[in-house]
Amino acid sequence: MQRRDFFKFSAVVGAASFAPNVVLANSEAIKTPNKNRVFDVSLKHSLKEQGKFSRLWVPLLVGNEYQQLVSNYDVSTNAKEHYISDLVIPTLYAGFGEDEKDANLELKFRVRTQERNTDFSKVNFNENEKLSPEVEFFLKPTKQIPNTGVVKQKAEEIVKGINGDLEKARAIYTWVANTMQRDNSVIGCGLGDVKAILESGKLVGKCTDINSVFVGLCRAVGIPARELFGIRVGQSRFSNEMGKADANGLAKISGGQHCRAEFYLKGYGWIPVDPADVTKVRLGEKLSNSDEKLSKIREYLFGNWEMCWVGFNYGRDFILKPEPEQIPLNNFGYPYAETDGNTANYYSPKEFSYDYTAQELKA
Repeated sequence: MQRRDFFKFSAVVGAASFAPNVVLANSEAIKTPNKNRVFDVSLKHSLKEQGKFSRLWVPLLVGNEYQQLVSNYDVSTNAKEHYISDLVIPTLYAGFGEDEKDANLELKFRVRTQERNTDFSKVNFNENEKLSPEVEFFLKPTKQIPNTGVVKQKAEEIVKGINGDLEKARAIYTWVANTMQRDNSVIGCGLGDVKAILESGKLVGKCTDINSVFVGLCRAVGIPARELFGIRVGQSRFSNEMGKADANGLAKISGGQHCRAEFYLKGYGWIPVDPADVTKVRLGEKLSNSDEKLSKIREYLFGNWEMCWVGFNYGRDFILKPEPEQIPLNNFGYPYAETDGNTANYYSPKEFSYDYTAQELKA
């Protein structure tokens, strides 16, 4: 059987009732977030391809001040072995026994999220702050996000005449949110190949593409930035395009993977943004950049995250542990599995297969 590794190289083609169900009608919707939310998340996997050996890697939550595990991970599986990897990228690994015909794994966890807001009145830019190695890492170029050439050229064009990192980051954010277009024909969340997108002149894509362009442009002018890969888990108070659930707070999230972004401001720290969701709402609700609703969402998503979404990891171009056939992995927002070295189609829950749900609990 020929080994499948096309995902590595394929081109871009191609409760609710418990939450404040507020359609963004005025600025109060921005100022009255639902501070704490709790979700029970269920991730069921059943590998369809038959073979001698099957392996599965599942991304786990990154811990931080705006999302915390309320319970331990609950794992049910017929795997021969399973464990949480000691990678900096939280990962659950499962290896199945020889000729297992029904390789399956279910992961359950409860997570509490908190609205993430930036108090810009407390931003005190300190140009002299020495970056830690952990932050400085997010200035470095990658194969798909160089900080020279077309990326550098476009970034300098956008921030020309602008002083201050906060002002530069806002200018880049506004340019990305207003200029780039969401393309629903792109597979998954997109590859986030910033160089290819800018060189092509076709400023389109999905969340990873759009937010990676923001990241690349920031890095090119000396502002640390990174993507955070995760998944939507509940109803948005702004738009169904940013997260939805039924009347009982149940969300079917098998296709809910979503990438966001952050930039680092000296003297303050990491600031959340999401220009990709601006483009998603604009397309999904057929709005223009000058529409009042979109203007308020664009304002909100520079510095704020509504936490009907949880983040997994910041990984780009890394190697899972134990080492799979596909290296490096472009990103890790989807589960990854192999049978006899063949990569399962993680962009297709039915083919893979996996079934993800999230139930929001009453506060």
